[in-house]
Amino acid sequence: MKHIIALAVLLCFSLTAFAEDIRDQPLKDLNGYFPFNPPATLDQWEQRKEYVRRQILVAAGLWPMPTKTPLNAVVHGKIERDGYTVEKVYFESAPGFFVTGNLYRPTNIQGKVPGVMLAHGHRKDARLDLTPENTLRNQIADGAERFERAGRSTYQSQCRQLALMGCVVWQWDMLGDSDSIQLSRELVHGFAKQRPEMNTTEHWGLFSPQAEAHCQNVMGLQTLNAVRGLDFLLSLPEVDPQRVAVTGASGGGTQTMVLAAIDDRVKLSFPVVMVSTAMQGGCTCENASLLRVNTGNVEFAALFAPKPQGMNTANDWTREMATKGFPELQQLYAAYGKPDNVFLKRGEYFPHNYNAVTRSAFYTFLNKHFKLGSQAPVIEQDFDPLPPEQLTVWDDKHPAPQAADPEFERKLLTWFTEDAEQQLRAAAATPDGLQNIVRPALEVLIGRTYANAGDVEWALKDEQDRGEYVKRTGMLLNKTHGEEVHVVWLCPKQWNGRVVIWLDDAGKAAVCGDDGGVKPAVMNLVQAGAAVLGADLFLQGGEPVEQTRVVANPREFAGYTFGYNPSLFAQRTDDVLSIVSFLRHVNVGPCPNPDLKNISIAGWHGTGPIVATAGALAGDAIDRTAIDTQRFRFGQLLDYRDPMFLPGGAKYLDLPGLIALHVPRPLWLAGEGSQPPTITAAYNAASLTDGVVTYGLVPFTGEAAQQEAAASQWLLK
Repeated sequence: MKHIIALAVLLCFSLTAFAEDIRDQPLKDLNGYFPFNPPATLDQWEQRKEYVRRQILVAAGLWPMPTKTPLNAVVHGKIERDGYTVEKVYFESAPGFFVTGNLYRPTNIQGKVPGVMLAHGHRKDARLDLTPENTLRNQIADGAERFERAGRSTYQSQCRQLALMGCVVWQWDMLGDSDSIQLSRELVHGFAKQRPEMNTTEHWGLFSPQAEAHCQNVMGLQTLNAVRGLDFLLSLPEVDPQRVAVTGASGGGTQTMVLAAIDDRVKLSFPVVMVSTAMQGGCTCENASLLRVNTGNVEFAALFAPKPQGMNTANDWTREMATKGFPELQQLYAAYGKPDNVFLKRGEYFPHNYNAVTRSAFYTFLNKHFKLGSQAPVIEQDFDPLPPEQLTVWDDKHPAPQAADPEFERKLLTWFTEDAEQQLRAAAATPDGLQNIVRPALEVLIGRTYANAGDVEWALKDEQDRGEYVKRTGMLLNKTHGEEVHVVWLCPKQWNGRVVIWLDDAGKAAVCGDDGGVKPAVMNLVQAGAAVLGADLFLQGGEPVEQTRVVANPREFAGYTFGYNPSLFAQRTDDVLSIVSFLRHVNVGPCPNPDLKNISIAGWHGTGPIVATAGALAGDAIDRTAIDTQRFRFGQLLDYRDPMFLPGGAKYLDLPGLIALHVPRPLWLAGEGSQPPTITAAYNAASLTDGVVTYGLVPFTGEAAQQEAAASQWLLK
């Protein structure tokens, strides 16, 4: 009783002293501001680095990495040039999924030589295209190019120069470009409207809610192609694995910084006209749900530190990089003791391109760090570029696959789905498998861990003495994240040290309505001495949300919204973590920490999956969990604006995979049948055959009260 009095005296401060919930502000989009603030210490940075790298991998569908099947590389059509050769290459990054490009090699290779990956941007038919004469003359006049012949193909110019410097160069096609024809350019780079025929719960296509729920996206496919391209490059016996570089401009700059961030085999990176605190990349191939939530391109580049890295500015969104972003990168490199390993080539007087001046800066940077022995600065020479017909990989002896085949698109995503499921089910059969793969992924899907749930305070609004208990309403204020959770407490005067968090779609009204009525199952808990907390999770407590907000971009791509903003499902999960963290860390409150013995949580109706997810993240902070899932599955949603939509939610064995993370804690479960296989297998793997108590199937009308009564009795054990 003394703690209840202390609560009223010490925590009764004004709610108006806090700003509104930050989540009510306008959504962030790709044109927002994305600063990079290096952590105070390298130890802190290494932790942050691990998380952001994992975030990229999860968003791209590469956590776990898809099985690396045989490349079945075909190298043919060698062309002898003065000091170098050009060959045509195609290989399979996944079964039947071809990566195409050209391989440049020095003529007389002796010993091990550097390898360079060259990615291209959004210029149509980039590898095969030749610049029109009028355009080239203007570029020469502006100083962007030097030669009337070599300037016709900047990609060939770059590959040729690198080969003459002694490097093996792999220049590959982005999806839907040049010889990469299995997915159309219009789909990959121009997707605008959902396709009903591809929006199905089985055999779906790209950009559908099901693809998003499985982290299947164009960004991920292109990134996988880059990883497998690096596999191919390093399979060449002459390539030195300690001297591998990657570079590219615009969309190729995005591919450069992402590959460098996730693959330690890259030793030097040079992303061009892309590293910026401003626009993050406008194409569907540069975005993915989850990818830039609470991060951005400058931090992606920072993941490569302290290895050598160069970048540039142009008269585009990178123009302010010298004062916004690059100083912070310099600070990080200096902390590693490698201040000279990061370089910025200023070029605000040039438009958005990989011009001859910037290419020269790259050659000179590469020459320095890979000790190539060329005269610095390195400058290209003029030459006659090859015509497109000599570079294309497809011919009569090497026929092209079918172009833009919808059935191939479906089959490809099915392969990725089945491959991931096979890996995850194998992990689920071991005690630590799910914890090592699914739990780290879930932290990314939600965007928050229990450890960083935040500093939460309680603000009292109203208090009523109800005889055997005291009813309090108020707000939990997450000061770290700027969030609010409206709550109601039913605090028995003979409190036994137990707290039950009771959550439902109806919000705090599911505990105690405005008329003062208390749900029978809740009253059973209070009369048994347990304090009960009900809450309006974000946007609960009013009219139900039918569809979530999206950014103003007219294109119906989930990644434009959820690549920069957490889903509503994730935000509501955050609220549950705030509640649990408050209970575990508060010194004075409705349930003061010194007397707290047990925290249990129950989730009903659509809030059941949210409680399941929060419980998976909270771990031992929750002692017992009761959930009614109503057999909900993320993979069954057909609208990415559904309030229950969670990017990646279906990939990790869907909701049962998340529930399995509750091992070894006691779990009461309704809606999943008597022996839910994934969950039962996880508890059995931990030798906890009695760890799950199941209650029936999906509840029928009138059975909910019986379920809640049974769960309330179990929670008191």
